[in-house]
Order: sequence, then structure tokens, then C-alpha cells
Amino acid sequence: MREVQLGAHTVKSHGVKVARTHMHDWIILLLLIVIDVVLNVIRPFYRFVGEEMINDFKYPLKSNTVPFWAVPVVAILLPFAIIIAIYFRRRDVYDLHHAILGLLFSVLITAVITDAIKDAVGRPRPDFFWRCFPDGKPVYENVTRNVICHGDDHVIKEGHKSFPSGHTSWAFAGLGFLSLYLAAKIKAFDHRGHVAKLCIIFLPLLVAALVGVSRVDDYWHHWQDVFAGGLIGITVATFCYLQFFPAPYHTDGWGTYAYFRMLEESHGSAQPTDNVNPLHVQMTGPETVYQRGERSNHVVSHRGHDDGTMIDEMEAGRR
Repeated sequence: MREVQLGAHTVKSHGVKVARTHMHDWIILLLLIVIDVVLNVIRPFYRFVGEEMINDFKYPLKSNTVPFWAVPVVAILLPFAIIIAIYFRRRDVYDLHHAILGLLFSVLITAVITDAIKDAVGRPRPDFFWRCFPDGKPVYENVTRNVICHGDDHVIKEGHKSFPSGHTSWAFAGLGFLSLYLAAKIKAFDHRGHVAKLCIIFLPLLVAALVGVSRVDDYWHHWQDVFAGGLIGITVATFCYLQFFPAPYHTDGWGTYAYFRMLEESHGSAQPTDNVNPLHVQMTGPETVYQRGERSNHVVSHRGHDDGTMIDEMEAGRR
């Protein structure tokens, strides 16, 4: 494990520098927002729904157990709050910046992929019958027997966006990223067998799964829609996390790639720049020791000679 210098790189001291380094990434995030807005505005593909098929879409039209406004709260604001709390404890601006950037990339890339597929597939929701015929009186074309909807245009448009589930993909993108982030911070895979740590990292995934289950219970999605949405979200979250952090089971998983790169650069600049031949340095050590040994032997022999002379004089005086 590499050395830790927490508290030396805060938002105040290095925040602007780190943000400028990733200026292009923030611009791409804004571009992703624009793309997702456009995907939500355009009309999805209106798939053929024949008279014989309509019975599969007669589930009741219900309100959302998890409303639309709650999805960003669960997928973005909740992980954001936990990331902020960890920053105040560790004081590492690299961790704060890259965690927020990775989280936003995870959610927005997932949103673009999900909405693009929604518009391209145009699968009817389980409650499509009541969206198409609010009065319960179906009308079909004479030849193809395709539905002729007379409901609200916006409600019908949303009725063709069943696959994949946006609630589920957003939930797994944000909470899946949070799960990986927490796994690294609490060192869940340190080979010490603390199962309680696994409970902590599974909790966000459980919340995301319950969001997906609510979509099936509300008859807004088929189970395949929820499964695909969860798969998209967790996959994108994993890729976005590994873009900024080592794997949670790695010994350096607690930090960011940028933080360790900064340490290596700072240590490299601190090394002496004098042009010294390393071979000469290696040879100097033994030679110096040998010369010191010779000098020591010479001093010892000289002292021994002097002591011998003094003893001889003392003996001669006694005589």
C-alpha cells in the first residue's frame, strides 16, 4: 500500500487545479445532458399493436410508487451526500472530484443509453390499453387492425417507452457506483472475513432492486424491461468507477489514479537532479570503507608502536 498524505489536498488548495485538468470531461457532461433532453423530446417508435395483442396490455393504469422526481434524489443526491461526508473526513479533493465526476458520468451515460433504446424500440407498457383508450372503447384500423388511440398525446407517447426501465437503470447507475465506492473505502475485500462490510455495500443495490420491483408492481414495465435497465445501469457504473479508481479489492483501492499519479510526480521532482554516475556511486562505497579500514589499521599500529617504546623506556629506568 502506498503512503497516505490525507488533508494536504483540499478543495481550497487544489480544487481549481483538479477541475481545470478535467475541463473537457465537464463539457462532455453538459453535452450528455443536452442529448438526453433531446431524446426525451422526440417521439419514440410507435410499435404495431394489433387487436389480438391488446389483451397483453390491459393492466390497470396506476400512479408511480417511486415518482420521477425521486429518481435523481436516490441515484444522484444520496450518493453525492455520502461522498461529501467522506470528503470532510479524509480531506482529499482528488477523491471528491473524481467520485462526483464518475457518479455523474455513470448516471448520464446510462440515461442516454436507456432513452435512446426506449425511442428505438417503442415497446408498449403493460397499461398501454388504458393510455390508448381512456374510456375503455378500443378503435382499430380496418385493414391492419392496428390501434387508433384517442387518449392524451403525452400519455400515449410515454406508453411506448417501456423497454428498458429508466427508473431501474438510473437507480443501478447511481447506487451501483455508490456500492463500489463504499466497498473501496471500507476495504470490504481485505481478506479478513468481515461480512458486515458486505451488508453495507449490498444495501444500495437492494434499494436499486426495490426501485425496479416497484416498476413491475405499478404495471409501468414488464420484468424484462427492469432486468435490462438494471444490467445497463450496473455495467455503466462499473466502467465509470474503474475509469477513476482502482478496483475495490485492490490494495490501493481507497484512492484515485490521479492521487497516486500526483504522489509519483511529486516524489520524482523531489529527487536530486545532479548527474552522478550510479556505477561510480556503487564503487565509491567499498573503496571508502577500505580506505577507512587502512587508516584505522595504520593508527592502531602507530599507537601500538608508541606504547611499546614507552614500556621499553620504563623497564630501562628500573634497571
